[in-house]
Amino acid sequence: MEKFNELKELLASAEQDAVAFYEKGNKAAGTRLRNALQQTKNLAQDIRNHVTEIKNKK
Repeated sequence: MEKFNELKELLASAEQDAVAFYEKGNKAAGTRLRNALQQTKNLAQDIRNHVTEIKNKK
């Protein structure tokens, strides 16, 4: 559950960069947003693998 909470926090912080990029045209925020989305993808994959591992043990 710890990684899931980490994912939620990451998305919340990415939202601020998304607003700055799309609404204010801040290019640096776009770079941060892309980085956060890549981290989100990797973390989500880790969570998927962990869920599958637990499911297969039962």
